[in-house]
Amino acid sequence: MTSHSRINDEQYQDYILQGVSRTFALTIPQLPEALRRIIGNAYLLCRITDTIEDDNALTIEQTRELSDMFAEVVCGNASAEEFSLKLYPLLSNQTIPAEHDLIKNTPAVIRITHSFNPVQRKALERCVRIMAQGMADYQETESLEGLKDLSAMNQYCYYVAGVVGEMLTELFCDYSTEINAHKPVLMKLAVSFGQGLQMTNILKDIWDDRKRGACWLPQDIFLKNGFNLGKLQPGTNDTKFQAGLAELLGVAKGHLLNALIYTSLIPPHEKGIRRFCLWAIGMAILTLNKINRHRNFSEGAQVKISRRSVKATILTTSLFASHNWMLKLLFKYTSRNLPKASSHQAALSEIN
Repeated sequence: MTSHSRINDEQYQDYILQGVSRTFALTIPQLPEALRRIIGNAYLLCRITDTIEDDNALTIEQTRELSDMFAEVVCGNASAEEFSLKLYPLLSNQTIPAEHDLIKNTPAVIRITHSFNPVQRKALERCVRIMAQGMADYQETESLEGLKDLSAMNQYCYYVAGVVGEMLTELFCDYSTEINAHKPVLMKLAVSFGQGLQMTNILKDIWDDRKRGACWLPQDIFLKNGFNLGKLQPGTNDTKFQAGLAELLGVAKGHLLNALIYTSLIPPHEKGIRRFCLWAIGMAILTLNKINRHRNFSEGAQVKISRRSVKATILTTSLFASHNWMLKLLFKYTSRNLPKASSHQAALSEIN
């Protein structure tokens, strides 16, 4: 590949990141230069996998086939051009224009993927393979009844986010021997980190997901509180439903506490990696707070955090990025009104 076309691929990657994710377009540039390019690329690979799963115009068979094909493309065993030509015409208007563009330009993204070192490539390949397989499995059982229980929700969160946490940890450990020294603990906490962020998304998107015919909430938590998810209606004031919601807010808070412990294990001088983690945690806590205050919300827009809140999070966490004690205090303060984490969560949080 000529250096000119490599520059074009890089420019495309930077450009499309802005279109497919406001959050990551903000956090990825915080990373050290050696990690920016690969984590930007990894995010786009996950986004392509996600697009295959999210477009309801695809049949279950097509989703499965295209997910498998994409995993092979990432591994270098199938053609990115063929994949792109196959998926692009099948996408509906439900998929945003930036994602249409991303699918069309999959070959540019994959050329960058194939330029990484073997450790990095292996981390990316494993993540996409597990994610593609897991998402396709769950899509086949999608319904408004919700998932069977909390452990099914944990499994779902692992496929869409926990595995991403593991991949990021592999990349951080490849980048720094200092970080690599904590690898076993970081790997365990990374799954929890991913789940905290994913559960925040699930809770925020309850109503948008229902419109698409999906519900990722666990039936057992709600049944225990006397509520059947099949009967769920937007803006419900049912206290039994809200009791189930409170329990899940507590579980998510516990996972985000583990995310903070994860971040505290990153060397204080690696401020960029810490900011990358802290901004995500901060925004998740603010979102959970908003859901907690408006438990009868009826659409995602009502619990979206304001730009001002995002700026405040960025400012505060950046200021104290290298001070563990202060970060602990900040977490305690900002999450003080959220329901308590369950005892299982608390146990995990004692790792540190």
